[in-house]
Amino acid sequence: MTTLVLVRHAKSDWGDPGLDDHDRPLNERGLRDAPVLAERLAGTGIRLEAILSSTALRARTTASFFASAFGLDAELDGDLYGAAAATLLRAAAGRGVPAVMVVAHDPGMTALAERLSGGGIGHMPTCAVATFVWSTDDWDVATATDPQEWSFDRP
Repeated sequence: MTTLVLVRHAKSDWGDPGLDDHDRPLNERGLRDAPVLAERLAGTGIRLEAILSSTALRARTTASFFASAFGLDAELDGDLYGAAAATLLRAAAGRGVPAVMVVAHDPGMTALAERLSGGGIGHMPTCAVATFVWSTDDWDVATATDPQEWSFDRP
């Protein structure tokens, strides 16, 4: 089986207009939602082998909650910051393990989730979690076909 979990970073703080976009932290809601969604996903029994995260502070912080819930380290990838759907999918497939989480940003996250769900997911709000499963253990086959199942959760 191949599993891809997409997590859009939790709600960020816009309180400091002089702060670079890359350096925006999570706001109170984001700090509340991320651990809840992480524990909820871990409670499903899903197994992850890698967590990839954008280098942006809000994504790294979100990923840290999921990493803690799954007993993994989040790997930072600068290419995920503002990445298009194809880049997000390539990063997951390129990791070389069958169960990968990607924590990143819109519009790429929504575009990929919408594509993989056949339009069933129209928008990935902050801290949303979309899970896609293929019956093959080959990423090349998985990325060329529709998943056998998918699920969607949000705060």
